[in-house]
Amino acid sequence: MSLSSLSVFRSLLLLALLCTACSPALNWRETRLTNASLVALLPCEPDHATRNVPLGGVPTELTMAGCDAAGATFAIMVAEVPAAQAGSLLTGWRTATLANIHAQDIQTQAFLPRGVLAVPESVRVTASGQRSDGRPVAAQAVWVARLVPGQSAAQLVHAVIYSERPMSDAAETFFGGIKL
Repeated sequence: MSLSSLSVFRSLLLLALLCTACSPALNWRETRLTNASLVALLPCEPDHATRNVPLGGVPTELTMAGCDAAGATFAIMVAEVPAAQAGSLLTGWRTATLANIHAQDIQTQAFLPRGVLAVPESVRVTASGQRSDGRPVAAQAVWVARLVPGQSAAQLVHAVIYSERPMSDAAETFFGGIKL
């Protein structure tokens, strides 16, 4: 290989490495959840699913979108419930989620973006815990409710990031990108 060929090869290799380094690990995009007028930002192409889950002892349709990026799982879920039960169901959902990861060091603050019900159960939480395989996990999550226009129903919304360490910037983008 000649010196000029080697120089061109090195330049191309460097360019390829730089392009790889510039590829964002979190490629934010809008996604709409089926059967909900909710738009969320997710950092990767999401999978979508719907299933029935017991909320407050009542089978409830839960619509979800989620994906894995940068070593973290991002998920958002929506369920429609009677408006009068919104607060208690948010509390139950939060309690079950945190129990599932054996949460510790739980920090809670109010989370009231535009369009949500101003109930004390609308919160943002950070916690540490364990995955089902015993590995440590950091959880950053929100739970909110909003009234369904023209009905006596509320949509409960839960968004969560599970990662090895808290991802503050990603959480700001993810939770701030929820549009109701």
